[in-house]
Amino acid sequence: MNMAITDGLMLMPPPFAAGLTQWSRADGTPGTTSYAGAADAALVPADQDFGGCLELQKTETTQRLRYKGETPFRPGLYLRVTARVKAVAGNMPAVRIAAYAARADGSSVAVPVTGPQVTLTSYGAVVTVSAIVGSGNRTGVDMVWGTEPSYAHFGLDLTGANGGIIRIDDLVIEDVTAIFHRKMIDVVDVRDYGALGNGTTDDRAAFVAADQAAAGRTLLVSAGTYRIGSSLTLDSAVRFEGTVALPEAARLTCTRNYDLETYSAAFGSDLEGFRRGLQSLFYFSDHVVFDLSGRKVDLPAPLDVAALAGLTSLTSRRVLTNGQIGAANTTAWTTDQVTSVASYAPASPTLLTGVANVANIPVGSRVSGTGVGREVYVRARNVAAGTLTLSQPLWGGAGTRSYTFRRYKYLLDFSGFENLARFEITDIDFNCAGRASGVMLAKSGLTFRIADCVFTSPADRGITSIGSGCQGMIVDQCQFLSAEQAMPAQNRTTIALNTNANDAKLRDNRVVRFAHFAVMGGNGNLFSGNHFFGGDDETDGLRQAGVVLTNPNCKTMFTGNYIDNSWIEWSNEYDPEPGFSTGFSFGALTLTGNIFTCNDVSAAFRWIVLRPRGPGHFLNGLAVVGNVFRTVNATIDRVEKIDTTQAGLDMTRARNIVFAANTFNGITQQTVNPVTLRHAQNTAAATWTVSSAGYLPFGGRVMAVTSVQPEGPLATAAGTEGFWSGYARPEQGAGAASATLHWPQALRGVAQVVLRGDLPA
Repeated sequence: MNMAITDGLMLMPPPFAAGLTQWSRADGTPGTTSYAGAADAALVPADQDFGGCLELQKTETTQRLRYKGETPFRPGLYLRVTARVKAVAGNMPAVRIAAYAARADGSSVAVPVTGPQVTLTSYGAVVTVSAIVGSGNRTGVDMVWGTEPSYAHFGLDLTGANGGIIRIDDLVIEDVTAIFHRKMIDVVDVRDYGALGNGTTDDRAAFVAADQAAAGRTLLVSAGTYRIGSSLTLDSAVRFEGTVALPEAARLTCTRNYDLETYSAAFGSDLEGFRRGLQSLFYFSDHVVFDLSGRKVDLPAPLDVAALAGLTSLTSRRVLTNGQIGAANTTAWTTDQVTSVASYAPASPTLLTGVANVANIPVGSRVSGTGVGREVYVRARNVAAGTLTLSQPLWGGAGTRSYTFRRYKYLLDFSGFENLARFEITDIDFNCAGRASGVMLAKSGLTFRIADCVFTSPADRGITSIGSGCQGMIVDQCQFLSAEQAMPAQNRTTIALNTNANDAKLRDNRVVRFAHFAVMGGNGNLFSGNHFFGGDDETDGLRQAGVVLTNPNCKTMFTGNYIDNSWIEWSNEYDPEPGFSTGFSFGALTLTGNIFTCNDVSAAFRWIVLRPRGPGHFLNGLAVVGNVFRTVNATIDRVEKIDTTQAGLDMTRARNIVFAANTFNGITQQTVNPVTLRHAQNTAAATWTVSSAGYLPFGGRVMAVTSVQPEGPLATAAGTEGFWSGYARPEQGAGAASATLHWPQALRGVAQVVLRGDLPA
């Protein structure tokens, strides 16, 4: 910065040869006496050192020389006043730069007005006397003036013994603001270190040099296009007025400005800034968070994150946060679909062999066809062998048949990573716009976390796992807003998320009108505080499952959720041999403190649905405790059922089933186990038949009678009361849904009877 240039300031006084009328022997203010015609001053036209100069004899204790012209002064301005002098005869005086500082009205400002003093020591030796005048109190400033002065009269003072004669070269006043420029506004321009910014010359070395010289100051990339030939890390804070151009594989790492705002400025667009900032995230060790600065980025096509990063594995924590990622209106989001014939054998449960046209089937495709469960994906492909590795087994048995493979397109596609652990996405709005899906996870990895995000109108899926990249996945406080909300529920196909691995934690999410909220392929799941809607605007409408549990022994808990117009479906659709033989059958599911609601549904609607895919299965471990079941504008038969489309359950093997402390509103038949019934026997009989009256879960059998407590005395037909001992027989009557109580003679009376539809383990 140079104000003499930028502000057009006239700083230099005229040469002495132009006459001495403009040179005062006082403070330089108007009316003061000049040196014109003075006996102690003379012009020397041709000094051997100075050319034209002023010869002055010292006749006063402090002899002053001031330019009568007004040299302008501004806040932020730094001036250097210089004079070259030499002693030629007599006593040798001391010399210093001096000035009169004035306000705009000409009044004096009380500031330092003299610079460092130099004593002359030999005749004929040229000595330079200078001082720097500036507004700021900075190192090197001799006269600190602040912001009050508007102009000054500059010149010299001669001090010391009188009688000496000196010669003075023309006074020089120059703008030296640039000397202090770096420290005043803390900027180092890359152009000052050789960067050309012409778009063709490799300016990387200049950037490195400027970055090293900045030493805590801000690096300025001034206007221009700077080609950078290879990866560059900037350790200084940086401001981009110009842009940079790097090869696709090269990375720009801004360690002090690691956010989208900086990268957008660096690359000239939010899209390229987002791509390059995300690329750097996978290598950047100083920062673990890439902040989108609250900005919106529209992607014209799916972003292959692994290809962008040039990596297939990362296990260090990284976070993408704070912005919106949208799908631009292009054709790049169209689903790829391939139909091929392939063979399947349960002995190789996740392998399709003899796959026709295998090279055209993309990794990440969803597989559909006879015997294929929901959310089965292609995890890997071997073109030479003609095989596809699947994310889950098929339940439909061995054989050769036709399958359809659909490859959805995702805003962020991590499927190119073989392993990606501890990656987090927070506070991102995925604006899928009905064109794109949201996020596809890596093939494997631990604890992928998505929190405080919104998935708006995904075309097909919100979050998709094609392998074990969902192990320990955390999805917290997200909103999933379907693009199919206006459709009847049974026609919807979009799914908010799926998993294949264990230990997913889904908490405090809001999921509106998808076909399914979650298809869970792993065990050890926690659902807490979620509200998932599945309703529509139909009368007596159909519904779909909100959550699908695909493993029979699922180790899953639902606590404090709001299950709205959808149900929890429990199946074994990833079992290559779905009939039960050994191991665990259906169990390890707990539902506590949830709100189940529905409206405008048929009486056949249920909230808890078991769907075995093969025979021989049974229940061993189900707790449904402290829930609220309520209907609106509808009455349903009961809350639970077994879907026997493929197979039923063996209720003779039921173990550890608890339905207790639940609230039922608008449900014809409550479900309770164990159930306490009040049996009134009005006619004396030796055998009393006690029906479970439909209370037992899933139309279960009376497996045990755990208590019979007479309510008052039991009496014979003749009215004789006494203490009677009897016994009970469970599993009696149609469907073994009753128990009989046997007495030593015909009795009548009332008893509290506790029936169980299960047995202890």
